[in-house]
Amino acid sequence: MHEGLHLPLIVGKYLISPLTQVLHNGWFASSVSIRSDGEAEGGERVLRLTRLFRDPLAAARYARDEGLQWIGAPRFAAAT
Repeated sequence: MHEGLHLPLIVGKYLISPLTQVLHNGWFASSVSIRSDGEAEGGERVLRLTRLFRDPLAAARYARDEGLQWIGAPRFAAAT
């Protein structure tokens, strides 16, 4: 099982939190929260992603990978 894909991931000074939501039509939307230590107020960014998925794990994986890309970390930094 890949339930860990929904867990927050610490990469350097960043906390990457994949988020998924089931839509009324049964598809899944994803977003990712990126928090940074050392930033003043407003140290959290939430990216709302536009791709939709049939599988919540695929949505979480996409959100995690987008968060890692946003901070400039390689995708393999989060082993699945």
